Amino acid sequence: MELICIGLNHETAPVEVREHFAVPAEQLGDRACEIAALSCLGESVVLSTCNRMEIYVVAEDAEEGTVALWDHLSQGRDEEAMKHLYQKSGNEARRHLFRLVCGLDSMVLGETEIFGQVKQAYKQALESGATKGILNQLFQKSFSVGKRIRTHTSIQIGPTSVGSVAVDLAEKIFGKLKGCHVMIIGAGETSRKVAMSMLSRGASNLTVTNRSEQRAKDLAAELGGKSVPFTDWEKTLIEADVVVSSTGSSEPVLRAAQIEAVRGKRKYRSLFLIDIAVPRDIESAAGEIEEVYLYDMDMLQKLAGDARASRQLQVDICEQMIEEEL
Repeated sequence: MELICIGLNHETAPVEVREHFAVPAEQLGDRACEIAALSCLGESVVLSTCNRMEIYVVAEDAEEGTVALWDHLSQGRDEEAMKHLYQKSGNEARRHLFRLVCGLDSMVLGETEIFGQVKQAYKQALESGATKGILNQLFQKSFSVGKRIRTHTSIQIGPTSVGSVAVDLAEKIFGKLKGCHVMIIGAGETSRKVAMSMLSRGASNLTVTNRSEQRAKDLAAELGGKSVPFTDWEKTLIEADVVVSSTGSSEPVLRAAQIEAVRGKRKYRSLFLIDIAVPRDIESAAGEIEEVYLYDMDMLQKLAGDARASRQLQVDICEQMIEEEL
């Protein structure tokens, strides 16, 4: 019996390809059963997240099993989409799963969410009857490996993305983000992720403004906030605790004078400014105001890079532990 893994992730495929292979969370067990029933395949687990889709199968013959799974995946998809898939077998597939569960194959090194996602995928496959002895043993072993690495290394400690750095800094400024008001200037993807992270940590109010008013309305609706016209957003400075700006403007859209004008109305509360635009959206003089904390993209990336460097030292330890477990 041979172990085979075929999939794609954020490194091999853009989001428009990944979404074409995505499997709804509630259908993972059914899809695993469907694949396990294919000729010469006996077991299957299907994993699908925003960053990856992977199928693990056990086949009587590796070559025949690979062909069967490849043919199944190619149905309704063009050759160009299939080029983004990778294939692993035997110990390479086992090693890949162990690294995945430990967060070594994630967009954010050491992130913990993938551990729960793999557990949920396996649980659905198990409950649907798509797994037997080999995959049961493999996935249960991967969870013990993941637990060992998270217990005995520091791979998950410290923020390593611009968004997570920004959220951690916000919590240092405000203590907790509960009740904080976040304003987004420009409805870009990075500012959207930062806002989502802050909402997940307790921020309860969100205002979005954008030159395209419809985009502002759409993002506000998605995140449960409100939108304001781009010509009228300055009034929100009175209420805002955090401002995330990314407009693509060639000139600053937020200047020190605008903040000075509302300081009294704000009662000199702390204001955290996150400028993730290039060229910069926020005038550097704004950061000189006493209660204002200004971080631009270079500053955030340096902090994230320092954390990544620290985690990288732990990677070798993790890799050695995985080899022992294999």
